[in-house]
Amino acid sequence: MTGSNRLTKKDYIITSLRAFFLQNGFNYSNYQGTGYANIIYPAIKKIYADNPEKLKQTMVDSCDFYNTNPHFLPFITSLHLVMLDSGLSEEESRGIKMALMGPLAGIGDSLSQFCLAPLFSTIAASLAAEGLIAGPILFIVAMNFILTTIKLTTGLYGYKLGVSVVDKLSKQMSTISKIANTIGVTVIAGLAATFVKINVPISFAAGELNADVNQSIVTIQGMLDKIAPSLLPMLYTLIVYYLIKKKGWTTYKLVILTVIIGIAGYGLGILS
Repeated sequence: MTGSNRLTKKDYIITSLRAFFLQNGFNYSNYQGTGYANIIYPAIKKIYADNPEKLKQTMVDSCDFYNTNPHFLPFITSLHLVMLDSGLSEEESRGIKMALMGPLAGIGDSLSQFCLAPLFSTIAASLAAEGLIAGPILFIVAMNFILTTIKLTTGLYGYKLGVSVVDKLSKQMSTISKIANTIGVTVIAGLAATFVKINVPISFAAGELNADVNQSIVTIQGMLDKIAPSLLPMLYTLIVYYLIKKKGWTTYKLVILTVIIGIAGYGLGILS
């Protein structure tokens, strides 16, 4: 395996700080994908300075769906860049990138939103209630200082870990990437089952109606859940995947199709 090794420690620090721009490209097509590509663009441009086609393809691949915590993102970008700078393909490094998305999202959200923010907002609110302008200033300074420190620390740690892994396990990286890719696919499958909501409200009475026996109500959705929970979300996700990969449908077409199916299904009483 050969690589350019064109990136320096300074490049990883700059990329870590660019994590503040992650949400600037947020959209409901690929979530943070555009922002992710924007963050690593200067470093990728340096790696593939002599190969514009490879630069273009890597940027396109980096625009895939992504959704993680901005403050722990530098750990991921550093690992990603180390692998590309060492000669690994985008396909090999993508598995690890996707596998880290979910776990670091949970850790980062818990730390920033449910630990640091409540702590400093409580202190700041107490000071502000006393008429002290130091309250909001403390909140802004403390939060940004800690989150910037987290970005730089995780970014440099990802860089050191990446260098160590690539040097020692270069021959096994293909296997590691396949395992990470499997984990990434599992995370995406979990997102599909969690965020795609399709229910069939149709129900019917089972059994004969008489004075001694009450009829039982059977729901189509209940039957589907017993066969395979989240079966309909999975099937619809597969249909969307087919339309994207095989038919080349754009996001706008898929949104329009989803709206039409939703309205028609609700109007006919077969979906809710």
